[in-house]
Amino acid sequence: MSPNADDTARLEDAVLTRAAQAGDVTALGLLLERHRAGMRAVALSILGPGPDVDDVLQDAAVTALRRVGDVRDPAAIGPWLRMIVRNAARSLLRGSVAFRPIDDLHLPSTDAGPERRLEHHAMRDWIWEAIEELSPTLRLPLVLRHFSTGVTSYERIAEACGVPVGTVRSRLSQGRAKLATALAATADAPHGDTGRRTRASRVEARETLAAAESGRFGALLTERWSPKIALLRGNEPVGDRSLLVRGMDGDLDAGVRQRLVHAVASRSLVVWEMDLLAPADDPDHCPPSVAWLMTLDDAGRPHRLRLVHPRPVKALQSLTPM
Repeated sequence: MSPNADDTARLEDAVLTRAAQAGDVTALGLLLERHRAGMRAVALSILGPGPDVDDVLQDAAVTALRRVGDVRDPAAIGPWLRMIVRNAARSLLRGSVAFRPIDDLHLPSTDAGPERRLEHHAMRDWIWEAIEELSPTLRLPLVLRHFSTGVTSYERIAEACGVPVGTVRSRLSQGRAKLATALAATADAPHGDTGRRTRASRVEARETLAAAESGRFGALLTERWSPKIALLRGNEPVGDRSLLVRGMDGDLDAGVRQRLVHAVASRSLVVWEMDLLAPADDPDHCPPSVAWLMTLDDAGRPHRLRLVHPRPVKALQSLTPM
């Protein structure tokens, strides 16, 4: 490419990037298409041929949607997109958690001023509004893949959803495609305050743990959760409120404590990720962490709960087996 052509391409990239930062999904789509070959080349160079290449590119597209406002130099969007692919592919190759939660990707901010912060918040709320338009079967895998800290691998998502890994891949692909349509459909709709919802959820999680340690877990479930609360393993009910109370009380009696490390909250779905702190004299008593995956009823109360362990464990006890 000649210098003039290169300058023209950078100028076009800058125009499209600024439009994408202003919330134009079509502009972002054009950017992804312009740089698709370079992004794919990076993924292929690290992963080699295979289905993981397409998965990484699809995940990179969602990450770009969420973080495009952080691009410092709009004309350098190409290297930024390839960086996202490179980091994701290397993580996948190492066999570690494939993708960090999108909100924890600490990329440099274009502008620390209030106008830029408002734009970031507005786009975040818009994305969550669009996620709510997805069916529950597509919503949960997408949220876990892109917004949780531990339940991000295909295997853990498959465990959480009670479906094969191949089904997880298919649902993620469908979910990403439908998300683009939902974004267009909700562009002019009112968007809820996701930040406020998540902050409130963190408070609720800590209040729940405090109530459990003071012997009020059952009372709190009665006050705040659906009377039809069901504990699920995959898609199958395995217990009700009484089992949850017995499990939590059993863990506390054994000296196990939980500590909130991450929360995700939408209108219909809440994820609380906890460290599990084993008693000092029995460090292998419980797995190191657990994720509470809660589906909310129409009144905003948890009525379906799945408990998933992001990392392999030696032994599962009390509340923690589910």
